[in-house]
Amino acid sequence: MVNSRVVSATVWRGTGSELVACNAVLVILVVLSAFAIVHSTHACRALYAKLQVLESSQWYLQEDYGRLLLEQSTWASHYRVEKVARGELGMVAPDLNHFKLVPQ
Repeated sequence: MVNSRVVSATVWRGTGSELVACNAVLVILVVLSAFAIVHSTHACRALYAKLQVLESSQWYLQEDYGRLLLEQSTWASHYRVEKVARGELGMVAPDLNHFKLVPQ
């Protein structure tokens, strides 16, 4: 069985200062990675909060749209149009004597 200290010593043949520099670089990379994770988590939470606000706004807009469609169908009903035409505009249906057939 081979001792791990002997293997690591044979694999890494650098000086002590090179080992310290390599460890420092690795520590810096780990810290930068941690900051990137914190930043991405914060951005994800902020975007999710914005999504919830937009979804609630969409719900209210959908409700208003349904109400406006109902109101439009009420205003455009045939009964109401005929009532306004007769009452407010004084319109009447023409008699059969006023119809004329146009030959083709």
